Amino acid sequence: MRDTALVELLRCPETHQPLEPRGDRLQTRDGQRSYPVVGGVPVLLRSDNVLFDASEIAVRQAAEAGGPGAVLRRTFAQLRSRNVAAGRSAHLVLDQLRPQLDRGARPRLLVVGGRVVGRGMAPLLDHPGLDVVETDVALGPRTGLVCDGHDLPFADASFDAVVCQAVLEHVIDPPQVAAEIRRVLRPGGIVLSEIPFLQGVHEGAYDFTRYSLLGHRLLWRDFEELDAGVACGPGMALGWATGYYLRAVAGSSRPLRAVFGAFSAVLTALLARTDGWLAKTPGGEDGASSTYFIGRRAEAAASDRELLARYSGAGPRADWSASSSL
Repeated sequence: MRDTALVELLRCPETHQPLEPRGDRLQTRDGQRSYPVVGGVPVLLRSDNVLFDASEIAVRQAAEAGGPGAVLRRTFAQLRSRNVAAGRSAHLVLDQLRPQLDRGARPRLLVVGGRVVGRGMAPLLDHPGLDVVETDVALGPRTGLVCDGHDLPFADASFDAVVCQAVLEHVIDPPQVAAEIRRVLRPGGIVLSEIPFLQGVHEGAYDFTRYSLLGHRLLWRDFEELDAGVACGPGMALGWATGYYLRAVAGSSRPLRAVFGAFSAVLTALLARTDGWLAKTPGGEDGASSTYFIGRRAEAAASDRELLARYSGAGPRADWSASSSL
């Protein structure tokens, strides 16, 4: 997306006033609030943000990116992860945008949590016909704008689609982020969301929430479901659990943690190979490592009855005889 086009979409995360360039900063038109631009990337964080400080963004980026330890962690993370749905999900979102592309329009796509390309998202994010805005709470290779999903600094109805992949577990208030995503989507806009279910803590203190597939659907109840299911299956969940068990056994021993870490990465990679077929089974839904949801912004929310009826796992279904209404 061209910089001028992006600036027209931007809003102050605190007052929702339009922003305009003033030297090396972005400022509200009344001059009451301004925000830094670091290396060409706007940093639009509220001054009262409890998790992230605009002045620490560049420092945090350097700490996370540097050193052989960071490279090793990223390598292990790649080995331990197999997303069986991401590629298909990206193409489904692209199919939903196809009518606009066919008539020569340039749909706008927002990525919430996009400092790097997410698993399977390259066909969507690198599509030449889309204007893509990639945001994160930290600088990274793909970060075009630093912001917090709780306060998306964009005008209402700015985007045709939003991708939020493996992000919601790291936010304090997922329903608020979901509401913000709905706000910045145009009527009929598309959301693609992924979130862990049976997975151990990652990102240390910045890890708060897990959702079952049905809980994930409930989060997006203001959206018509286009597709939903298992992103990472029980094989990966078992591998993750084994890895965290071994980490607990290793305790503070660095040599043991290194050996067990390598072993669990290989084990998880092997177990995850079974997820292609396990993800299609009822038990696969109940034992998923993570789930995905793709929906279209709707005018009315799905009812509790509708949501409970869509459960397709191996456990008991909703018993309507127990109550006349929900």
